[in-house]
Amino acid sequence: VTQVEELKILVRMLPIWSTVILYSTVQEHVFSTFVEQGMVMEKHFGSFEIPAASFQSVQVVTVLLLIPFYGRVLVAVFRKFTGRTNGITPLQRMGVGLFFSMLSMTSAAVVESNRLRIAQDKGLVHHQVAVPMSILWQGPQYMLLGAAEVFTNIGLSEFFYGESPDSMRSMCMAFSFANIAAGNYLNSFILSLVPVFTATGDTPGWIPGNLNEGHLDRFYFMMAGLSFLNLLAFMFCATRYTNVKRLRI
Repeated sequence: VTQVEELKILVRMLPIWSTVILYSTVQEHVFSTFVEQGMVMEKHFGSFEIPAASFQSVQVVTVLLLIPFYGRVLVAVFRKFTGRTNGITPLQRMGVGLFFSMLSMTSAAVVESNRLRIAQDKGLVHHQVAVPMSILWQGPQYMLLGAAEVFTNIGLSEFFYGESPDSMRSMCMAFSFANIAAGNYLNSFILSLVPVFTATGDTPGWIPGNLNEGHLDRFYFMMAGLSFLNLLAFMFCATRYTNVKRLRI
């Protein structure tokens, strides 16, 4: 009977887990489309050249700065309003992270729209060259994803650790990180479908070899829209979830 009840607890957590998969998909763009976008932007800052791939360090620095700030400042602020020791619940923390993830895609879309407009004005659409727009404009999208990582990843770990039965805690903690693999597969699936549905005739599609001829901004807007729908799905599941302590009571 105990094993059956523990399995039911795990099954009840699956909807929450599934709504974090798209977040992992968005995180994967730090290593793919964000780098491609940076490669066709102006990478010189004075006499110093910023490699497009190294700009991922902005996300890392954001995480390193935000974790102590969250623990020392934000938790104290949240505690005054909620009365909770940790400030907010793991589900609330994950929701904030998903919101930041959506904002990151929106920021990337706005940057790409401006980049393509500059490419059009300068007559660089059919030239696979960097556009005179500073790569520093990518900073906000990396910082927003860093903030999303602090809230969502830690919130997900806290959720699975607190809700898992003692005998299944190790397995559930490992399962909580399986969304990273699921997000990778979903990202590959989406990227494989984009050329199929966007490339027609002479139109190269949203993500061609020459990004100046494409519409990466539309792809980012699509991901932002999917992230918004995913956030609504998460809120639907989170508001209907009853934690283990209430069930025991």
